[in-house]
Amino acid sequence: MTQKKVIISGGGTGGHIYPAIAIANAINQLRPGTQILFVGAEGKMEMQKVPQAGYKIIGLPIAGIQRKFTLKNLSFPFKLIKSLLKARQIVKDFQPDVAVGVGGYASGPLLYAASSRNIPTLIQEQNSYAGLTNKMLAKRARRICVAYPGMAQFFPEDKIRMTGNPVRQDIAQLLQKRQEALAFFNLKDGKPVVLVIGGSLGARTINESIKAHLSQLATSGVQMIWQTGKFYFDGCKAAVDAIKPENIWVNDFITRMDFAYAAADIVISRAGALSISELCLAGKPAILVPSPNVSEDHQTKNAMALVTAHAALLVRDTEATQKLVPTALRLVDDEGLKQELSLNILHLGKPNAAREIAEEVLGLIS
Repeated sequence: MTQKKVIISGGGTGGHIYPAIAIANAINQLRPGTQILFVGAEGKMEMQKVPQAGYKIIGLPIAGIQRKFTLKNLSFPFKLIKSLLKARQIVKDFQPDVAVGVGGYASGPLLYAASSRNIPTLIQEQNSYAGLTNKMLAKRARRICVAYPGMAQFFPEDKIRMTGNPVRQDIAQLLQKRQEALAFFNLKDGKPVVLVIGGSLGARTINESIKAHLSQLATSGVQMIWQTGKFYFDGCKAAVDAIKPENIWVNDFITRMDFAYAAADIVISRAGALSISELCLAGKPAILVPSPNVSEDHQTKNAMALVTAHAALLVRDTEATQKLVPTALRLVDDEGLKQELSLNILHLGKPNAAREIAEEVLGLIS
């Protein structure tokens, strides 16, 4: 059997990178020996995370357009042209059998270059509202893997496959981990745990809301695992140190997200596609605070897909400082609502998403 070659492109945030790595791992499980090359954006976190996972990556000089006017936008056309030329050379040199785009800056130039050479392409759209790049690439794509119903409003229906979003498989296996997880975070058994996560880069509004109610949380009887993101860690850590509570674990990053979910009774989170997919697999009652700083307000649309299914609660970003912590403390005490949210969100999980997408990728080769 001849060795097949796959390019996977995209990145920028953990929400794009971890699903991409999960797809690569699934391809290798289904077809060992497949040669996989990643293409990302220079200076973004995929340039570090992908090699750590054991894969080669090449960076493009691409960057996004800032939504407000800034001098950085003036360089965008030049970076785009350079990225298109470099993507074309990468495709010519590597000669892939199929190209996969998972979203993020690099997927546009790479999938355009691949489709221009009649190489089959697959798009993985993670959100409930399709991004501009994927809508443009859809015309040339052979397959479009999605995580939400109703995506025919954005893409040709005959190309759509409902697969869900790939997540790290350790999150699907939480039942036996709670005691180990509590010890990992130095928390006590028998007291409820609130997990606060804002995505790999952190969430300013969520962090500010927690800081505003730290004294209340410290005396509430709940315990908290608080992931701040690197940009906000110093200020959040200083606020915790000022009152020295024993029930709050705080850090910029959580190395064992499986332990974080295993320990948690409820979760406060942004509504990025990866976060929601992980919550569905973990089956945890969640309060979603969608970020307003994303294109087409897609996090609110992601969150509403769960809220309308009675699978999560919503607190809007503008109301978080007043409402987030009180809502969380009420949910902790409401056993009936916790059980309802947990059962409903579990029904939305797609535990085999990575394998299903890998099967679609390999199907395009044959």
